[in-house]
Amino acid sequence: MKRHYIFGICLVICAQSLWAQDTFSIVAVDPATGEVGSAGATCVEGIGALGGVILLSGIVPGRGGVNAQAYICINPHINLDNGIARLSAGDAPQTVIDWLVNNDACASQSFNPTYRQYGIAALNEAGAPETAAYTGQNTDDWKGHLLGETYSIQGNILLGPEVLEEMEAGFNNTDGSLAERLMAAMQGGNIPGADARCLADGTSSTSAFLRVFKPDDSPSSPYLELNVAEVPAGVEPIDSLQALFDEWQLTDASEVDLFNMPDFKVFPNPASAVVQVHLSEKLSIAQLYLEWYNAIGQKRSQTNVQAYKMTLETPNNAGVYRLVLRDQQGNVLHQESVVVTN
Repeated sequence: MKRHYIFGICLVICAQSLWAQDTFSIVAVDPATGEVGSAGATCVEGIGALGGVILLSGIVPGRGGVNAQAYICINPHINLDNGIARLSAGDAPQTVIDWLVNNDACASQSFNPTYRQYGIAALNEAGAPETAAYTGQNTDDWKGHLLGETYSIQGNILLGPEVLEEMEAGFNNTDGSLAERLMAAMQGGNIPGADARCLADGTSSTSAFLRVFKPDDSPSSPYLELNVAEVPAGVEPIDSLQALFDEWQLTDASEVDLFNMPDFKVFPNPASAVVQVHLSEKLSIAQLYLEWYNAIGQKRSQTNVQAYKMTLETPNNAGVYRLVLRDQQGNVLHQESVVVTN
């Protein structure tokens, strides 16, 4: 039975805007599996209120994907919607981009086509990959794009070309599934100031996502969708994305081997209302309990361990906490710092 996973983190809620800029992203296809995926990140303040930088991505399962970024109109993201419609109708990636540039639907609200940026990767009727990209001359520096046989990587407001180059190296030098290669590309962009607006905070961005569709997926039900909608200044969203990805890889197996897994695993981190706690079956869970401690060492709550996999409520207030596993004698068996965002 097909299983799909959707994890999300939304840490900042703020006013919605009519247009936005987005920075580095990748869209790619896998001709061997028919999978289509994309990933990206941005340092746009308040993007969490709009669901995160994932808004730049559109996917047609089994066909291809469009990333539309830089001075975009949103609600709706009309140029992206039009690009997906053209791709669905059978247009090749370069034909889609030429049409979007010549039929820009956002100019009345947000600048003109010379400010836009697009990347498209698709599979043609024969199952062969095709790619194309466009970077308008007025898109904010540093800007550019890189094309490969199966991928398009693009970005604007970047520290420099090394951001895209490291993303490309991560994608091309990683063996494994399309999802693994996309995650490696994102780690390539995990550079302080990758989006130059986040340089002062020492992070690449404030929002990141990764999604993969299998050929038979519904457009609304991807095989994999990880979304770090927005994190506070100073928190690295690509690290949070990696944590979600690592957990997805664990749970994507047909059965989780609780005996051979790490003794104590907590996810997601950062977290909102709840966390998942997985304990190894090497542990005897009889008379074990979990405690939350705040940053100054005050115990906030205690819960008896009742199963090897548990859903645990987080403390009510946002902050950095320690989650401690103790035995009946009060000995600390494991502990982990958890960022709570609710």
